[in-house]
Amino acid sequence: MIEVSQLVFEYPGHRALDGVSVSIPAGSVTALVGPNGAGKSTLMRCIAGLDQPLSGHIRVKGLSVEEQPREVHRHLGYLSDFYGLYDRLTVDHCLRYSALSMGVAEGQAAARVQQVASQLGLSELLQRYPTELSRGQRQRVAIGQAIVHQPSVLLLDEPASGLDPDARSSLSQLFRLLQAQGMTLVVSSHILSELDEYCTHILSIRNGRIESHEALQDGSMAQTTSGTPPGVATDSLALYALEIAPTATADFETQLRQALQGMTVQDFDATGNRPIQLWLPTSVSARAVWLTRLVQAGIPVAALAPMRERLQDRYARTVQARDTQTSDNANEEQP
Repeated sequence: MIEVSQLVFEYPGHRALDGVSVSIPAGSVTALVGPNGAGKSTLMRCIAGLDQPLSGHIRVKGLSVEEQPREVHRHLGYLSDFYGLYDRLTVDHCLRYSALSMGVAEGQAAARVQQVASQLGLSELLQRYPTELSRGQRQRVAIGQAIVHQPSVLLLDEPASGLDPDARSSLSQLFRLLQAQGMTLVVSSHILSELDEYCTHILSIRNGRIESHEALQDGSMAQTTSGTPPGVATDSLALYALEIAPTATADFETQLRQALQGMTVQDFDATGNRPIQLWLPTSVSARAVWLTRLVQAGIPVAALAPMRERLQDRYARTVQARDTQTSDNANEEQP
């Protein structure tokens, strides 16, 4: 759906994007994450055709952003972090103007406005002016302007900024609905916990370069691990929640740690108050062998269930891997 190839963008004295290449699949909801100044907003603006890159190519739904920007805009919605509304137009007129400017037929514009207003809880506000609305209501109007023409791709830069918890929850439901309707979303936000609710992929960017681009659905990762049972070969792990019923013995925690030795444990708790999160082989047979060994070691297993890795944990793992690689490279360079 979105193809970016060797994209380079420079501000005076600063390279904001440095050879970015990424492919975002149709129907996905991608969390675009990274520190301030990483290049997230610049990448979005280039995809939207609002900034001209120094070099590289971008295609949206098979259309070249550089050569066919107007055609691309018909298939794309964009909400910037700092957006503007026409204060002298009612909400109805704001949405209608956006629909017509994006190519919606005049006879269909009214219906589209009503549909979007219903989705965003704006039906009772259509005759009010933006100056009469709260911060969250104005945000919903801006989102409505971005989706009123039913784009195939939606780019959202900090869309939940200024929204209260109820509005954030409604927004998450809307994004899931838009994805179910076949829309491809790219969402940038500093609040990773809210992205957890609806994102299918994470795209991490730092210093203008892509650090990682991974799927989130299955909570899996490719990795060779020493915790794999002897004789079982695998290079794929998945995140699981292990529930235990702790015993009253004084050395239970030590016993548990020894039983889990060699496994990649993400969250350890010997009290039984919360599940232990750990990475296990995706192979059913390999996992069965490991679980049998755990029970034979005297660990009272209550349940084992797959779980979806939190976005914050996935991002932290990416940062940790980068820092480890940087440290290893530095050690290799030392005489």
